[in-house]
Amino acid sequence: MAQRDLAGLAAAHLRRPGLVVLTGAPGAGRSTLLQAIAGAAAGPVFAGGGLAMLATVPALALSRAVKARLPAHDVPLLAEAVRSRVRGGLLVLDDLQHADPATLAALPHLAAHVRVVAALRTPHRLPGATVEALRAAATAWLDVPALTPGEATALARRTAAHLGDAELAAVTARAGGNPLAVVALARDAGTGRGAAPAGDIDQVAYAIATALADLPRAARTALAALGLLGRPAPEALLGAGAAVLREAGLVTDAGDGLVPVSAYIAETAAGLLDGDSRLELHKALATLTTGFEAARHLAAAGDTDGAYRAALAAADRAGGTERGELLLFACELPGVRPDPRVRLAAADALLAAGRPHAAARVLTTPAPLGVEADVLRGEALLQAGDPAGARDAVRPVPDAAAAGVAAARDRILLLADLATDPALALDTAEKIAARHGSPPPGVAAALAAVRAAHRVPGWESALTAAAGAADPLTGRWSAWLLVEHLLADARPAEAAAVARTAASAAGEALAYSWQTRFLAVADWAELLHASAPDDVVRRSGNLSDRSLPDDARGYALAATALAEADTGLLAAARARLAGATTHPAAAWVAREAAWLDGQPDRAADPGPAPGAGLLAGLGEITSYWAAYDAGTPAPAAAAASLPPAAAGTVTAWATGTGFTAAADTWDGSVLRERIRCLLAAGLLDTDPQRAVDALLAAEQLADTAGLVVLAGRARRGLRRHHIQRDRRSPRSGSSLTRRELDVLRLVAAGEPTRRIAGQLGISTETVDTHIRAGMRKLGARTRTEAAALALTQLDPAPAAPGRARPSGDAEVPAARDDREDRR
Repeated sequence: MAQRDLAGLAAAHLRRPGLVVLTGAPGAGRSTLLQAIAGAAAGPVFAGGGLAMLATVPALALSRAVKARLPAHDVPLLAEAVRSRVRGGLLVLDDLQHADPATLAALPHLAAHVRVVAALRTPHRLPGATVEALRAAATAWLDVPALTPGEATALARRTAAHLGDAELAAVTARAGGNPLAVVALARDAGTGRGAAPAGDIDQVAYAIATALADLPRAARTALAALGLLGRPAPEALLGAGAAVLREAGLVTDAGDGLVPVSAYIAETAAGLLDGDSRLELHKALATLTTGFEAARHLAAAGDTDGAYRAALAAADRAGGTERGELLLFACELPGVRPDPRVRLAAADALLAAGRPHAAARVLTTPAPLGVEADVLRGEALLQAGDPAGARDAVRPVPDAAAAGVAAARDRILLLADLATDPALALDTAEKIAARHGSPPPGVAAALAAVRAAHRVPGWESALTAAAGAADPLTGRWSAWLLVEHLLADARPAEAAAVARTAASAAGEALAYSWQTRFLAVADWAELLHASAPDDVVRRSGNLSDRSLPDDARGYALAATALAEADTGLLAAARARLAGATTHPAAAWVAREAAWLDGQPDRAADPGPAPGAGLLAGLGEITSYWAAYDAGTPAPAAAAASLPPAAAGTVTAWATGTGFTAAADTWDGSVLRERIRCLLAAGLLDTDPQRAVDALLAAEQLADTAGLVVLAGRARRGLRRHHIQRDRRSPRSGSSLTRRELDVLRLVAAGEPTRRIAGQLGISTETVDTHIRAGMRKLGARTRTEAAALALTQLDPAPAAPGRARPSGDAEVPAARDDREDRR
């Protein structure tokens, strides 16, 4: 296969999200192929890659591509951050062999959602497990082929146009189809030295070394410096040799400096240096660079003390994640004994950056570091999910310690008790409250958390005050607890408002992990409160397609799947929830989707113990509905404590009466549960007029909210009372075009507008036009409803005589009811 054919094959694999890896020997033409693929790609291109000297800088390869600082400490969040920027574009990563571990770990996550093409040089030093993970995630793993004789001859002729046919044949024969060898040998032949005897030039590295030996010393040093830097460098930094390299065509201008035509050439130049020369060059580069880069060059030169001082100086000028990385580097330099104050500063910065494990590691030393280090380590272990270890870490802190240290110790002890023994936490809270007449913010937040867990009067105002604490970690953690407690009490509107405010603050502080958590739970709360499925599918669907922290992913999946299930896209909801129901919200949605899909046996399974709060109540209500549909005995009450609206609904089911009153208790709280109470009233009330009134109210609310399946159930109930009329007739011809069907099918799959445009090769404006046309033809109020109805226009395969349609294909019966309504 020719290289141009390989570029076409790679482009074909990249028509949809996936990872294509190009591998080949040094100089095989990987970078040229990447450029060809990027040049032919539709949409924006985000090009970056690994750098030799900075291979350990977290997420450097991805940061270069998207031109932004990324949260490298959290691989799922890193992948989400890149995904949000690349979207329908093409991510191009060169020199994967130099990529940092965070980039390599993020690629399997990215491969499922964006188009990625990467080049990997062989041989390389990547761990075997990393390569296997990349292979498993790759859509295609393509070896870059050698140039054909014709291509090699053409390349050699372009390099040295004056060479004769015999000389070109000798060059191409000995180059073995390696583009870099072709160039090196052609230039060598073009100098008048001619081709060497057969067998003398049988390795690319030897050809490069021979070519580099002809450069002046200043040029070789400049090229070696580029190899050690592993990044573009200003011409002034490279000195007099830069002009020679430019004239020789060994470097090109990258905009932000000179880069070698091939990284391998520069690395070979650096490899030609003897040990002493390499150390001297590292020292020289340390004086020409700043910050982290200067510290790394000093460390490579063996000057660990100088590297330590340089890292500390750079940390004084840095902030956030960069400060934490510099201090961590300083603390982990071999042979250096960091000052305890540096370890404390490093742990503090790492905790603020969300890296508790690294913070705990910095503070783990044979000799004790003091009580301040004990509380910092306890905080790190607590954040890392080890409350028992956190408790042990702070035990040495005496009551006579400084007030701030003692307060931090008490906070950790209290939160450790809350995590391991909530009942004991109440006693601990009383003792700590008595010890601190006016508790500092951290202690006040911990006390508020305990009171909130036990619903002690005043818990809400205390937790609200803690959520507004100046300390960002205390504030975000308290806001999260407040949101979850408001949700548990069936107050989703208030929970959403708190979550949106907290998400905004976290976004301004670049705390993306917290921001995604709050955005996901806000979507979930707003869906429960007012059921706006289209908005949720657009926002929360984008979140759930990415790699997120567990809490954010759980709420995003639950919100998107419930919106899809409620609007009739049951297959999409099932696919989204497959294997992802460990989160309590997602677990309930899986049962609810089964009930909406007409599978009461699956909906009746309560799974783990429901506990207490709104989700527990929703689970019990779903169990009652499943038992009613299956004609089985009603379940026994299982939840220990339910919010009043849920408790009233459970009581109505247990007694068979009072559903209309129960529906009123959901007003302003959870809309879909109000609708379900009205449905139950219409199905169970023995008075026909009251039953019809309840069903009409349920249908009107469900139609307005776009809840297609619940509206269909209300209409089926009305037909039992011989009431049929057209509520949503099409406003024009209802025949969809093929392109409108294609667009609405992708909407049904949860794809956002921009991705639909990329997949179909049309503009986003055209996508919106097709969606609006489909909504008009189908009489749909929302794009999601239109997508659900569009699925009914697909020609189903005829069922075999005597065979029922599988219960899993629920979109068709839901839409069939709608067609019956329009007759």
